[in-house]
Amino acid sequence: MEATDAFDTDVLVVGSGPAGGSAALLLATYGIRTLLVTKYGWLANTPRAHITNQRTMEVLRDLGVDTEAAAAGSPAELMGDTVLCTALAGEEIGRIRSWGTGPYAATEYGAGSPVQMLDLPQTYLEPILVKNAAARGAKVRFDTEFLSLEQDDDSVTARLRDRLRGDEFTVRARYVIGADGGRSSVAEQIGLPIAGQTGKAGSMNIVFKADLSRYVAHRPSVLYWVMRPGAHMGGIGMGLVRMVRPWNEWLLVWGYDINQPPPQVDDASARAIVRDLVGAQDIPVEIVSTSLWTVNHAYATSYSSGRVFCAGDAVHRHPPSNGLGSNTSIQDSYNLAWKLAMVIRGEAGPALLDTYTTERAPVGQQIVDRANLSRDQFGPIFQALGLNEDSDEDGIASGLAACRSDAADGIKRRQALEDAIQLKNYEFNAHGVEMNHRYVSTAVLQDAGSDDTYARDPELFHQPTTRPGAKLPHAWLVNGTGHRLSTLDVVGKGMFTLVTGLSGGVWESAAAGCRDALGIPLNVVRIGAENSRDAYGEWRRIAEMPEDGCLLVRPDGHIAWRCSTAPESGEAAQQELFKALRSVLQR
Repeated sequence: MEATDAFDTDVLVVGSGPAGGSAALLLATYGIRTLLVTKYGWLANTPRAHITNQRTMEVLRDLGVDTEAAAAGSPAELMGDTVLCTALAGEEIGRIRSWGTGPYAATEYGAGSPVQMLDLPQTYLEPILVKNAAARGAKVRFDTEFLSLEQDDDSVTARLRDRLRGDEFTVRARYVIGADGGRSSVAEQIGLPIAGQTGKAGSMNIVFKADLSRYVAHRPSVLYWVMRPGAHMGGIGMGLVRMVRPWNEWLLVWGYDINQPPPQVDDASARAIVRDLVGAQDIPVEIVSTSLWTVNHAYATSYSSGRVFCAGDAVHRHPPSNGLGSNTSIQDSYNLAWKLAMVIRGEAGPALLDTYTTERAPVGQQIVDRANLSRDQFGPIFQALGLNEDSDEDGIASGLAACRSDAADGIKRRQALEDAIQLKNYEFNAHGVEMNHRYVSTAVLQDAGSDDTYARDPELFHQPTTRPGAKLPHAWLVNGTGHRLSTLDVVGKGMFTLVTGLSGGVWESAAAGCRDALGIPLNVVRIGAENSRDAYGEWRRIAEMPEDGCLLVRPDGHIAWRCSTAPESGEAAQQELFKALRSVLQR
């Protein structure tokens, strides 16, 4: 490995959004010299992303910032009564229990993770990530614009510009992460192949303040979908009034015709749109900001070129349906950061980095497809009400009246409307999309018992398993002081962990031998021991192997290898574990 002083930093991260901020935090936590640059003078100035799902909260828990995130976000009980209506003050069409808050889904969500979902707007999330990254040693430069890069076999040299002074300078790094958003300069410069379509439709965001508690506090939700004339145009299917802070800070989404010149949205026109969707012309409204954006259906088929990697919106560009954007971005970085750290420290071969694309590109395509399909799945609701693109306010009212008729046609329409609303579970309760990632790559060693089938709908239901490639299942354990801890709490922290049972003592000596031979951090957890008792029997029920078997768990919580039973001797156990580690680490 080349001397440290030959490089200005180990990793240069371009962009301070969820992908870049989490990458910097992860790398700094792992002890890697990191420089984060952003061309902006501060962090997010609008609360664009907000849904923070359980898998992302698990990442933040591993990083030790989940409590800070929970304190800044709105809790699950204020998120889930998604409303469909003609206006906040108008007629209600239906409600959808969302984000696992319904009485049935809540049990499944609660069993699947030690953490709950949050509504954490990007304006609150980004400071948590970047502040903690800096506190742990990452260097952060604002007003610093990425211009270009050149790379060779050993390094990447990036040309940057200080936007305050106006001068240009270079930074030489071992690796670069382009986390610079949906118009990524880094992705463009390294020629990442982007499949799909951009500019499908036009949308506007209007951030505003207004006390709407009398319209919403009795049906608390993050999302209030409003069916107004013109809601079909562009946008995300309907008008949206989205809670930023209960119940006086909001973000409204409305569409525009992308085939026409972009609209000029001043305060007066923005206030008129807000009052129209609220359904009250006399409410005081303070417009905070307005912005335009386009609906995309695009994803990269490769996430890297040489020593340059991209993450987040740079490689998956889609509407906000399903709330997958910032979550997938953070999880991209969680997959990449430990691999970079181990390669930089010489603990893994460079080929390990190839598994980043192999593992994450299928996830990126899945969420782009899912978000766009969810956007399209508003159509059946309009069809059930007998509405079309030309329907005006009277047409919407008559469609609702027909749906509520006690005649035979009303029965038929009501059933169609109920079916159409239930279809939206794929947007608002897609627990499987959020939690079922099962990686297939050379950093995962499949075994004879690996079964990639799902017993239930893989988009709607999280189905935990210990098959290699899956995330380690959550089960509550009890430590030596009697406090609960999750199986997810005993893995991670930037290290590989060998998980076995009380009778799997042979693996402890095997791990010690491999730790010395390979020079890597390798933790061992024996579930059933005093500091990790299976007091509830939850682990025994989900382990899918005898207790003397073992799981090799990667730093990102995914299972790299499973051995169903312990070999007869410690030497044989060490040989098997050594072979598995060398293969996974490309040694």
